[in-house]
Amino acid sequence: MPYRKLGRPSGARKALFRSLVTDLFLYERIQTTEAKAKEVRKIADKLITLAKRGDLAARRQAAAFVRREYLDGANQDAIQKLFNEIGPRYADRNGGYTRILKLGPRRGDAAPMVLLELVR
Repeated sequence: MPYRKLGRPSGARKALFRSLVTDLFLYERIQTTEAKAKEVRKIADKLITLAKRGDLAARRQAAAFVRREYLDGANQDAIQKLFNEIGPRYADRNGGYTRILKLGPRRGDAAPMVLLELVR
């Protein structure tokens, strides 16, 4: 199954996905374009499945992808939130951890915008 390249070289694309996934776990809701959201959803669902496993190997696999955030002078670790809050929240759910809500076109270039959020 081919994936979207989003007009970026592979390094920039990977950095974009890492950043979006990290923000999704920290804020539980992000606004982005539809194409980016559909790609980030695949990655986020796999990482949440790792968090449900909860062992050390799963934590290290997730930490290899998710960025470490330093905001407001405090370390808000997305991995810690993923494994302590988000993973246990979906313990009895088999997939479908994210939701995409369409918002309409972006003003500048009419790109379709969406809200990507974690299901409660």
